[in-house]
Amino acid sequence: MWHAGIRSLLRTSPRLLCVATQQKNTGQNLEEDQSQSQNEQKIEPSTAEKMLTEEKGKLEEQLKEVTDKYKRALADAENVRQRSQKLVEEAKLYGIQSFCKDLLEVADILEKATESVPKEEIKDENPHLKSLYEGLVMTEVQIQKVFKKHGLLRLNPVGAKFDPYEHEALFHAPMEGKEPGTIALVSKIGYKLHGRTLRPALVGVVKDA
Repeated sequence: MWHAGIRSLLRTSPRLLCVATQQKNTGQNLEEDQSQSQNEQKIEPSTAEKMLTEEKGKLEEQLKEVTDKYKRALADAENVRQRSQKLVEEAKLYGIQSFCKDLLEVADILEKATESVPKEEIKDENPHLKSLYEGLVMTEVQIQKVFKKHGLLRLNPVGAKFDPYEHEALFHAPMEGKEPGTIALVSKIGYKLHGRTLRPALVGVVKDA
């Protein structure tokens, strides 16, 4: 009897069946669309995250490269500054060496002049010679003070070991009681300017007998 009622209902309302079918299909389509939309939402954030990660990596590499270049530029600038400062300091120290070399000739003349005065003649009976000698000695002392003030020092290496950076050997000769390789005679005084040899001392060096 129940089946008979259904058949009667279907015969009398075929449109209801069509509408129900459409609603069912529409519901399924909506569910599929929602499911697809959810899947797309799940996929899209993953792709965007990957792109952001790649972009972040590129930016970090660029930042590292720029930082390295900046550090190298700073190091180069510091090296240039130090070299420039060293050149300026050396110019201040050694810029007068040409002038000093000329003054050394004056010091040599003064030294020879004082050495040439007979010591036995320096007495009160010869006041003029005595005054002249004392004046030469005072001048020599004063010029050595000026030299020292500006970093110019004498090299009088009698008895010292021969050093080719500070001495120039005029001859080598055996000398009894002297150690080979030492300086026995200084023919001309040498000078150093701020630790750098300006003029080597001219010397005679002891050699093995």
